[in-house]
Amino acid sequence: MPVLNRIADFSDEMKGWRQHLHRHPELAFDCHQTAAYIVERLEEIGVDEIHTGIAQSGIVAILNGQGDGPTIGLRADMDALPIDEATGAEHASTVPGKMHACGHDGHVTMLLGAAKYLAETRRFSGRVALIFQPAEEDGGGGQVMVQEGVMDRFGIAEVYGIHNAPGVPFGQFQTTRGALMASVDTAVVHVTGRGGHAATPHETIDPIPPLVAMVQGLQTILSRNIYAMDEAVLSVTMIQAGTASNIVPEEAMFAATIRCFKPEVRALLKKRIYEIVEGTASAFNVSARIDYDWGYPPTINHEAQAIFAAAAAAEVVGEGMVDLDAGREMGSEDFSYMLEARPGAYLFMGTGPGAGLHHPAFDFNDEAAPVGASFFARLVERALPLAAG
Repeated sequence: MPVLNRIADFSDEMKGWRQHLHRHPELAFDCHQTAAYIVERLEEIGVDEIHTGIAQSGIVAILNGQGDGPTIGLRADMDALPIDEATGAEHASTVPGKMHACGHDGHVTMLLGAAKYLAETRRFSGRVALIFQPAEEDGGGGQVMVQEGVMDRFGIAEVYGIHNAPGVPFGQFQTTRGALMASVDTAVVHVTGRGGHAATPHETIDPIPPLVAMVQGLQTILSRNIYAMDEAVLSVTMIQAGTASNIVPEEAMFAATIRCFKPEVRALLKKRIYEIVEGTASAFNVSARIDYDWGYPPTINHEAQAIFAAAAAAEVVGEGMVDLDAGREMGSEDFSYMLEARPGAYLFMGTGPGAGLHHPAFDFNDEAAPVGASFFARLVERALPLAAG
C-alpha cells in the first residue's frame, strides 16, 4: 500500500492516539475531553490557529500553506455511541455504556495524521481547515457547525470527509457522483382512544385496531405513491400498547424511520403519512398525534469534487482500488449539511474484515489510519498546488 513515507514513519504514534481516544469515548456534543486531547496533539503538531468551542466541543484548526490560495476543509467526527464494548481489547473503553463503535476515533486519528504531515511539509498553497465535529451520531453537530458559520468564518471553499468501512477490502475507496447516502426522518405516532375493561369493549374506544390499520396503510405508500425508480424506505420499527390481557388501553403508539434521496420524495412521504394517520384516526373515532422529526438530509456529493477525490485516493491506493460508481445506501450522515453549504465529497474507505459498524465488538483497524491520512494529504496537495517557481 503506497502510504506516504513520512506518514508511515509515525504510524505507531497514530496508533497510540487512536487507542487513547478509544479508551475515553464521549457522546454527542459532550466531547470536551476528546477535544482537549485533540488540541494537545494539534499544538504539538504546530498548526497555525486553533479555534475551540464550536458546536459546544467542536474544533477548527488552520494550517497555512506557502502562498495565497483557497481554503480546503477536511472533516472528522469525534463522538462515540451508547454501547457496552465487547471487544476484549487492551485499549477497550474505560467508560461503561459508551464505546467508539463507529470508528470516529479512527477518523480523528486520520485527520491528525494528515495534519502532522502537512504541518511539516507545507507543500501546498492556500489554507487547510481541519474540522473536528461532535454529535454526528445524535444531534446533528455538522448542522450546528454550519449554522455557527464555520464555512464563512474560515473561508472554506470545498469540504471533504471519509468514513471507515469494515467488510470492504482493505484500502478500497468507494464513492459516487450525486446522492451517496439517504435522508433520515422519524415519525412517532400516538393514538388515543378510551380505555376500559376488555370484557366490555363496546364501552371503550380501542386504539389498537386503528394503529394496526395505520401501520398497514403506511406500507402502501412505497408501492402505490412513490415512483418505482425513486428509492425509499419506510420501516415501522416500534409498537407499544397495553399493560394486561384484560384491559383495553387508553393509548398506543408506533414509530417509523423514513429514508430517501430526493427532496420531493421526502415531502411526499411525509404528506402521505399524515394523510393516512389522520384519515384512519377519523374513521376509527380516535385522536392521533404525529411527532415528525425532519432529520439529516441526503448526503449528495458534488460531481467534480467526487471525481477529484477519487483521483486523489487512486494516487494512494491505485486506480483499481477506487470505485467511483459504488452506488448509494440508505444510511445517513450529517456531513450532508456541510455538502449543502459547500461543494465537496464524502468517501468510504475499506478497513478489511471485522465486526460491523455500531456492533459492540467493532474496533477500528489501526493499519488503515495511515491510508486515510495519506488520502487527506494528497487531496490537499492536489487541490492546492504550489505555484511554479
